[in-house]
Amino acid sequence: MGMTMTQKILADHAGLEQVAAGQLIEAKLDLVLANDITGPVSIGEFDKAGFDSVFDKSRIALVMDHFIPNKDIKSAEQCKTCRMFSRRFDIDNYFDVGEMGIEHALLPEKGLVYAGEAVIGADSHTCTYGALGAFSTGVGSTDVAAAMATGKAWFKVPSAIKFHLRGKLQPYVSGKDVILHIIGMIGVDGALYRSMEFSGPGVASLTMDDRLTICNMAIEAGGKNGIFPVDDVTLKYMKGRVDRDFKVYEADDDAEYDAIYDIDLSDIEPTVSFPHLPENTHEIGDCGDIEIDQVVIGSCTNGRFSDMKTAAEMIKGRKVAKGVRVIIIPATQEIYKECIKKGYIEDFIDAGCVVSTPTCGPCLGGYMGILADGERCVSTTNRNFVGRMGHTGSEVYLASPAVAAASAIEGKIADPRIVAKKPKKQKAED
Repeated sequence: MGMTMTQKILADHAGLEQVAAGQLIEAKLDLVLANDITGPVSIGEFDKAGFDSVFDKSRIALVMDHFIPNKDIKSAEQCKTCRMFSRRFDIDNYFDVGEMGIEHALLPEKGLVYAGEAVIGADSHTCTYGALGAFSTGVGSTDVAAAMATGKAWFKVPSAIKFHLRGKLQPYVSGKDVILHIIGMIGVDGALYRSMEFSGPGVASLTMDDRLTICNMAIEAGGKNGIFPVDDVTLKYMKGRVDRDFKVYEADDDAEYDAIYDIDLSDIEPTVSFPHLPENTHEIGDCGDIEIDQVVIGSCTNGRFSDMKTAAEMIKGRKVAKGVRVIIIPATQEIYKECIKKGYIEDFIDAGCVVSTPTCGPCLGGYMGILADGERCVSTTNRNFVGRMGHTGSEVYLASPAVAAASAIEGKIADPRIVAKKPKKQKAED
């Protein structure tokens, strides 16, 4: 019986020639990740178990990103716990204020994840790295504690769903629209504990940022992981980032899938997920007249440079709607620097936005953009559960950077294709 791409990676890391869906295996890991919320829990369990060493100080990453810079005493104590652990074991990949970034944008940027690797993280969106052809998934903090000591983890081998992609995305449509479309189609439990494997000729037209976004939200469909094949786009992204060897895995022709979906990328419209589940999706033409109070552009889903570029090109020369708060968060320091070089930061500020240092902040209702009762936010983040960004009476609408930027200008959910055609205001002469 053939194996899927994910099953092949897991088999190799378990030292087995063959695995099947439902099989329990112990696999070696290439990277173990935790952040400033989950890390302290993992460290507490690590110490409680009596571990006195880590399996490989170069294969552990601790990223301070959720409440960084620290918003209060509690968050400061959490980061201190991670900081002291990092010093105790001389962890190579510890990222704090000044060199930090949002973890799932930072690790690929730093070359810490490569094709064919097995990665776990105490964060549900660790599935992001499947864009690079790696197996990556979120686990509990206790699993991470054991993994930091042993370099291994137990898995139940997942079955898979195949998404056969063809065609090419329309202008102002991106990977965010693709994954929202898919989640709307199969539901938030449509891929429950399954690998979401993407294939077909349409894959070649998707940028690495599109793929990272799609895999990032695999968990919002219940997926164990999302994964793309390794192609020229992948190889170009990885080139020069690290110098270690990697292995490319491909699904067998006779691999078994629980379901196969055929998707024409050219048919996908700008898509918005209404409160209070990611599956509650609507094409932009069906959104109606929904006024908003806030826009957030950033996060591990859409805080990459291409997202900043899309937003800046929409916003430059325009003003955000009166009464709308617009928060821009580049996902890493390098992305922030590139935005400065390109003039995007000035464009954002001139339009009436605020720009933050990298942080997860508002995505999880932490800080830097909490919503009050009755307020609505269009956000490029990945979840819109009740109270996700603040008061339980608030509402979060998930969208792409193009839709979010267009909505910021109009003061309501807006079609970026229409807003882009409107004339820009000329800058006043000095």
